[in-house]
Amino acid sequence: MEARLQKLFDDATHIVFLTGAGVSTPSGIPDYRSKNGLYTGHHNAEYYLSHACLAKEPETFYQYVKQNLYYPDAKPNVIHQKQAALTQQNRATVVTQNIDNLYREAGCQHLVEFHGNLYKVYCQVCGQPADWHDYLKDPHHEVDGGWLRPDVVLYDEGLNATNIQRAVGAMAAADLVVIVGTSMRVYLFAGLLNYRNAKAPVVVINQEKLDLGVPIEMVQADATSFFNELQV
Repeated sequence: MEARLQKLFDDATHIVFLTGAGVSTPSGIPDYRSKNGLYTGHHNAEYYLSHACLAKEPETFYQYVKQNLYYPDAKPNVIHQKQAALTQQNRATVVTQNIDNLYREAGCQHLVEFHGNLYKVYCQVCGQPADWHDYLKDPHHEVDGGWLRPDVVLYDEGLNATNIQRAVGAMAAADLVVIVGTSMRVYLFAGLLNYRNAKAPVVVINQEKLDLGVPIEMVQADATSFFNELQV
């Protein structure tokens, strides 16, 4: 860890972490778009993860999601843990594309789950929450027989307005933006950079070099190694 980078973290009081699937791959959860990613192996993945599939073929949607998205035995890794520790110090907010619940398990305090959370499940008929354990056994609500669904943003669905507002507010207040484990190609998430405090340095920790159209400090490295060395 370069002393200069450590000092950026030490001096910051409003860090925003923008994170994606690369944060959770060390925990054993595959990403979506890499060589071995979910979308590579399933050519119809975007349809299976769409509202249209849920509405027209709920059983197909359920089986796909159950078999490909849920990793209930996965545990938070050092990236989740160090970022969560900074949120517990009230010095950071995490805005994540991930829907795997690992930030919550790590004790993250200031968290915006931009695309929702697989482990929050509700009934589409009555709107009441349901236990995800029950959902993985049967997609029907035991109360009224309605189809259950995870509270995640599907293709052809809009984002949660509150999450957008919280994320934009955090970016505007940031004095350090740290991008980890994401290619920043998915909108509207990638568009959050447009709302950053212009004085805030942007550090990118990613194995793939990114060109984001704004000045960045590129740390082309394994994020696990970086966060192992980071003192918080």
